[in-house]
Amino acid sequence: MRAAPVARPWHRFWPAHVPPSLAYPDVPAWWLLDRNLPRFSGRIAVRELDHETLAERRALTYEGLWRAARGAATGLRERGVGPGTRVGFCLPNSAGLIVGYYATWWAGGVVVPANPAAREAEIAGQLDDAGVALVVGAGGGAAQAAAERLALPFVDAAAFAAMEALPPAAPAGCAPADVAVLLYTGGTTGAPKGAMLTHRNIVANTVQFAEWYAFAPGDEVSVSVIPMFHSGGMSGVMNVPLSAGATLLVMSRFAAAAVARAVGRYRATRLFGVPTMFIALLNDEVARAADYSSLRACRTNAAALPPSVKAAFDGLVGREVLVEGYGLTETSPLTHANPIHRAKAGSIGVPLPDTDARIVDLETGADVGRGAPGELLIRGPQVMRGYWDRPEETAATLRDGWLRTGDVAVMDDEGYFAIVDRKKDVINTAGFKVWPREVEEALYAHDAVKVAVVVGVPDGYRGEAVTAFVVLKDGRAGQCDERTLVEFCRARLSTYKVPRAIEFRDALPVSGAGKLLRRALREQAAAK
Repeated sequence: MRAAPVARPWHRFWPAHVPPSLAYPDVPAWWLLDRNLPRFSGRIAVRELDHETLAERRALTYEGLWRAARGAATGLRERGVGPGTRVGFCLPNSAGLIVGYYATWWAGGVVVPANPAAREAEIAGQLDDAGVALVVGAGGGAAQAAAERLALPFVDAAAFAAMEALPPAAPAGCAPADVAVLLYTGGTTGAPKGAMLTHRNIVANTVQFAEWYAFAPGDEVSVSVIPMFHSGGMSGVMNVPLSAGATLLVMSRFAAAAVARAVGRYRATRLFGVPTMFIALLNDEVARAADYSSLRACRTNAAALPPSVKAAFDGLVGREVLVEGYGLTETSPLTHANPIHRAKAGSIGVPLPDTDARIVDLETGADVGRGAPGELLIRGPQVMRGYWDRPEETAATLRDGWLRTGDVAVMDDEGYFAIVDRKKDVINTAGFKVWPREVEEALYAHDAVKVAVVVGVPDGYRGEAVTAFVVLKDGRAGQCDERTLVEFCRARLSTYKVPRAIEFRDALPVSGAGKLLRRALREQAAAK
């Protein structure tokens, strides 16, 4: 029985420069770099900069980067890497990590990136689950200790860089349907799982992403600071700009003042990140005074973008540049984005070309009406093959071609989607459902609030109590207390949604990708 067609009201408000359907070449992921050699071989591909001083550590042209990747591929082959071999990379953003991705693909292997700031046990658990055969990372650190714990061969960063000088060999054979990357979910909702992204997934999402944001070939400069060992960084600040012949300003860590100076010094056209990054730019004196006039479009996802933050950053730049998108590790990652010149604050936008989305009832699974909340389902060429070595989780997440996201969303009459919250994050207080995002946006409306996270904490009377964790802006600590914020929320929210408690912090826990860790705060509060 053929499935009913999906209504696509968003096509009525489609950006003029993007076709509703695109052509995706059946090629390996290394093609994204190789395609630029005829036109941009002499253009700077990577400027590796110190994340605080902006001192240039290394620069590679497109020809130099491609030569380095193919040389490193030869070194990987000498160490037994071939089609299907999983290679663990535990490196920060760097020319070396970019070389590692493309060298592994050229050799036919599968990249398994890990957060270099993670603890030894976390790294070892991920590499063991993936069944890697070789680990590349900083010598003397957690990555080497993890490799030794698992009795795996280890190549330190210096030795890996030396491999770049080896003579290149022919590419290994691989099919577009082969797995290119095992990207592990952040673990904010449970144990991390490896999403199997194929070469076809990666190429398709890169094409979708670049077309949507109108990347101009050979005329882009991208700030590459969000972690490339996560899906958003791998795609948004590595593959997409490289596919367009851009110059990547690669920094190993985010520092607001340095990023702001880099935008002005190098006339950056793209600044992609997460909400916490833009909040930091707004709250840094040097960053507020920077020259952002060269920016074209800035994208944020990984967490909800508060409308107040969008408005403030657009105001700082002097025009609309910051638009929200949406994606998951399981979708390579981008599935939705706001049209650049028709963005809606608080919305993740509309599905990308060749991407369908539905919202279904949380209990029955039936499609819901416009404006009604339900679970967001997605299908498209960027959706993963499944979870590595987890058939039951794969079957529960991928059903009849649709990916169940676990996010609660609504769709308006124009086909724009908005995320209400994670299905697992809904707070049940005295029988009423409270979506944390709504309470957080009320808190962000107060001019003293810098960062806010709302969770449900076990409560003997209500079941769960709405609890907020707040970081105040510099200099506002003595001017805003719990009672002030509670009364502020009371004027904007129904009584049951108002936080029962507000805890002030100097900082809140974030993942390696800059996502606020709601689960960690919930566990801390429950332990008291």
